[in-house]
Amino acid sequence: MNKRTLWLPMILLLVLTVVLSACATTTQPTPEQSATATEAPATEAPAQPSGNYQIPTIEKGKYNVAFVYVGPHDDGGWSQAHDVGRLYVEKNVDNVHTAYVELVAEGADAEQVIRSLARKGFDVIFTTSFGYMDASETVADEFPDVDIIHLTGFKANGKNFGNLMGAMEDMKYTAGMIAGSRAKLDGNTKIGYMATFPIPEELRLGNAFALGVQKTCPECTIDVRWIFTWHDPILEKEAASSLFDSGAQVVMTGADTPASAEAAPEGKWGITYDYQYNCTLPACLTSMYWNWGPVYAKIVEDSRAGTWKGGWEYFDADSGGMGLYGFGEGETLQPGVAELPAADLALIRETYNKFLSGELNRFDVFSGPITDNQGNVIVPAGQSLEQADLDGFKQFGSDCKICMYWWNQNITAELPELK
Repeated sequence: MNKRTLWLPMILLLVLTVVLSACATTTQPTPEQSATATEAPATEAPAQPSGNYQIPTIEKGKYNVAFVYVGPHDDGGWSQAHDVGRLYVEKNVDNVHTAYVELVAEGADAEQVIRSLARKGFDVIFTTSFGYMDASETVADEFPDVDIIHLTGFKANGKNFGNLMGAMEDMKYTAGMIAGSRAKLDGNTKIGYMATFPIPEELRLGNAFALGVQKTCPECTIDVRWIFTWHDPILEKEAASSLFDSGAQVVMTGADTPASAEAAPEGKWGITYDYQYNCTLPACLTSMYWNWGPVYAKIVEDSRAGTWKGGWEYFDADSGGMGLYGFGEGETLQPGVAELPAADLALIRETYNKFLSGELNRFDVFSGPITDNQGNVIVPAGQSLEQADLDGFKQFGSDCKICMYWWNQNITAELPELK
């Protein structure tokens, strides 16, 4: 930097602040969230700086639980769903204090933040993005008395570092049934999928969606746009618009914001993700959402009791950890779903209820016969994928047999390049 222009960093900082404020999604909390937040002022405890992040402090005499978010806590998607889960823990588990650090970049920044939280004395740390995996593993080795739970990855140490994920493929499959039925009703059999990063999770969820589409609309095809971000309101809306402009009737997203519904032109539809209350626009058909609270509460209680061990926890819809907006208790079908053909709607509702009851699970989603878009039989009739197949790429060193590096036969896109 030119030392004669010391004012330049100040201007850049100001511009960066404005840009970040403009990019953030401002989702209004539900009345329940507002009440819970008021009841839990402890989350506003003074924070200590650590690099670019403010690290919250613990409360002595309480069991302290921290959350690390890749996006803002009120993003209307993934991070907000986790924050609702945090508030659930604060309200429903005795003598617990919770806090969070938001907008934490994956990689070195994440390691810095997780280590700072461990040093502060937090007993449990939830790290809620795939790119936090290696950082979580490193810090867990340094702090054996701190339980670290990482979401969406595939590593664990059998002690104080574990992996947590839910079978959102259950809900993506059911949402695919909705998308296929809607596209067929509208007479436009083109559908779009907005994917984030080329990792097993995104191909797994895209294929589950595609298999659901195939169930109600065998003639439908699906195009894919890779956006290489979890949370970018502008980029997400641009990608959704690109899919709509290329002819998609329905667009489903794997990212955080409601952009798929916000970008939908009149007469077209979006399907949102992660957060129960982000499907508010008339163009939104449904949202596949998480209900992390009860899952988090059990882990915190087990951790305090000394019975939690870091392994691989992967729950299905019968856990109550996920839902499909419009079909849950007290929810109303969105207009674009309510007018679907009665036979399709009955099948969708039946399938959803079977997932909730445990009659169907993630292995049923990926039961054969399944053919990829190159004409290869990926899963023969009478077989289904195993957990390692759902989680892994051989290219990433997985011991999976079939693995997840394929696209279902109704997806027109090429496979993503793995790096």
